[in-house]
Amino acid sequence: MPEILKAPLTLEFPFTRSLGPVQSAFLTGLRERVVLGVKTGDGRTLVPPVEYDPVTAEEIRDLVEVAPTGTVTTWAWNHEPRRGQPLDTSFAWVLVRLDGADTALLHALDAPGPDAVRTGMRVRVRWAEERTGAITDIACFEPYDGDETGQPADHSGEFENMVTGIVAPARLDYVYSPGRAQTDYIHALSEQRTVGERCPSCRKVYVPPRGACPTCGVATAEHVEVGPRGTVTTFCIVNIKAKNLDIEVPYVYAHIALDGADLALHGRIGGIPYDQVRMGLRVEAVWSEGGRYPDHYRPTGEPDADYDAYKELL
Repeated sequence: MPEILKAPLTLEFPFTRSLGPVQSAFLTGLRERVVLGVKTGDGRTLVPPVEYDPVTAEEIRDLVEVAPTGTVTTWAWNHEPRRGQPLDTSFAWVLVRLDGADTALLHALDAPGPDAVRTGMRVRVRWAEERTGAITDIACFEPYDGDETGQPADHSGEFENMVTGIVAPARLDYVYSPGRAQTDYIHALSEQRTVGERCPSCRKVYVPPRGACPTCGVATAEHVEVGPRGTVTTFCIVNIKAKNLDIEVPYVYAHIALDGADLALHGRIGGIPYDQVRMGLRVEAVWSEGGRYPDHYRPTGEPDADYDAYKELL
């Protein structure tokens, strides 16, 4: 039996969002070394600010400045910082209730060790040298020996060149193992074969195999070679060019029911103008350089399949 495959994978994309008036003022304030909260109808000050009262759901816009000093309400020590975290040495994650606020802000505390951190300790903001209007404008918190409570000025969220949107990188690093069924499937692809598994109960053939029938809930083990030709059951036209993908737009991505399979798989359609792709089009795999997986599917030249032949696979 071949060794079960596994590989490190990274899922990464830029997350772009626009900001409403409250978050816009909050992030612009950080750029100007000012921390803003929002005051609720019952007089509480929420930091970070939100646009709606979490208790009454009423819209709130009354921005007030709070101090850059505060008190740790709880904490946890981070022994091994990960990529992209605020500090590259061990630090504490802390919830800090800034002076003038009624809620706590989550951020990092630069401390020499866990023995130097305690609930109730006084801290202050350490501002980043370069600030752009993001939560990272607070580089971290640091211990603060002053006894007095910091006194904010009254900015009320009035700044020039307001930050109206942010782009935040999202990244997930993980190790993926496809399991026994898909390991067999991938090994077969390296031989330019497409192999599914048949359910012993309903007799459906699933491609790619899942190791169990999603309809009957029983294990599948019987290998069934399908294809190499198939039928386009449905499709979409892609007009947005993806980063690091060397494919000119527009192009077509389709569900393809390979002959002998009871489940359609995904594949790109090539070798035909995008506006000539259609349901029922008969296609075959064009293998990648090295032949380890289908790069795309192209028309076979056969007559289109009758709708009744694939209507259950849409």
